Order: sequence, then structure tokens, then C-alpha cells
Amino acid sequence: MPAWAGPPYETDDPEPTELRHWEIYAFATVDGQSSDLDGAAGLDLNYGAAKGLQLTATLPFAFEDTTPGGWRSGSGDVELGAKYRFVNDEQGGWQAAVFPRVILPTSDRDLGGHRVRLLLPLWAQKDFGNTSVFGGGGYEINPGAGNKDFWQAGLAVTHDFTKTLSLGTEVTWQSADTRGGESSAGVNLGLIQKLGGPYSLLLAGGPSFSGGQASYHGYAALALNF
Repeated sequence: MPAWAGPPYETDDPEPTELRHWEIYAFATVDGQSSDLDGAAGLDLNYGAAKGLQLTATLPFAFEDTTPGGWRSGSGDVELGAKYRFVNDEQGGWQAAVFPRVILPTSDRDLGGHRVRLLLPLWAQKDFGNTSVFGGGGYEINPGAGNKDFWQAGLAVTHDFTKTLSLGTEVTWQSADTRGGESSAGVNLGLIQKLGGPYSLLLAGGPSFSGGQASYHGYAALALNF
């Protein structure tokens, strides 16, 4: 089973892409509440640039359907990141990494942010045979009118039931990212099914809650590892 870095979970893990290998996800993600939704589709590119170092670029096409605004779509905010694993205890099953990301205001039609944002997380993982527990979180610098910096965290548990099938679950939390906003918490179930050769199917989804209101999250991707 290839070690997918994070997807389909919102919680990331500390394992980088293998040296001189690629992980490419053709993904679609959606978040919604009642009849309103927003999301993105695009490519998530990961490359093992050096031992313990992964370079990442996320290139999204964003969309939104709200009442009364209706449907709109356009380019989303590009993300650039570098994951560096500084702990890799293979005998003890421990790993840890930092994964800073820069989120650029490249969207149009007001489908993203208007200022450069910076996410500064720390992720750790412990393996127990075919079961992995990983999690952590970080702080996002979120400038702009009405915005505020915020914390986010997550914890996931996955199990490889066969050589081709992995199932897992996660809990996530984020503090308010706008002035006067509410914190949110969510639960997701995830699946990774290896399809043969370098391809895998990734799925995840579940509810989240903020200010007494429920919403939903969904993620799907076709992954290529070579």
C-alpha cells in the first residue's frame, strides 16, 4: 500500500512522498449546508525532492452555489508547501514532520482570499502493525478585513484490512477564522482502494458542526503514484 500523504483525510500525516517519486491526485471536494455549497476540483501535486522532503502544489478550480447568489465558478487559491520529516524511527514506528504552506490569492470572482495566508503545522504518527494513528495541527496567519488568525487540529486512525484496502476515521477542529465567527468540529470516514498498477481511489466524508448548525464535507480523488 503506498503511503498517501494526508488525502483523503483533512488531517495530514508526517510521511513525505518517496525520494524522486510523484503522488498526483485528481480531486474534487465539497462543503455544504442545506442547499448552499462550495468546493473545488483540480490537481494536488507532490514530489519527493530529497530524503525526507516533499514539495507540494495544489491547483484548484473553485465553485460555489448559494442562495440567493446562485452558481459561480473560476480559478481558486493556489497552495505551495514543503513537508520535512525530522523524526523517522522505523523500529519504534514514530514519525514527525513540519508542513508549512503558503496560500496565494490567485482566485477570481471572489472565490478565495484576498491576501497571502500562511499555515504552520506540526504532524506526528505512530504505527501499530497495520494500524496507524496520526494527527497534530497548526496555526494559520489569515489577514484581511473581517478575518482573524486561527488554530486547527485533527486526529485520524487508519487500518489496512488488505494489501489493497485501507479504512479510517478522523476528528477535526478549527477555531473561528472570522471576527465574531464560531469554531467548528467535524468527523469523517475515509477509504483508500488500490485499483491496480499506480492507481488508487480515495473517498472521505462526514458531518461538521459550528454554532449549533450542521454541515457536510465530501472528498473524492483518483490518485497516481509513480
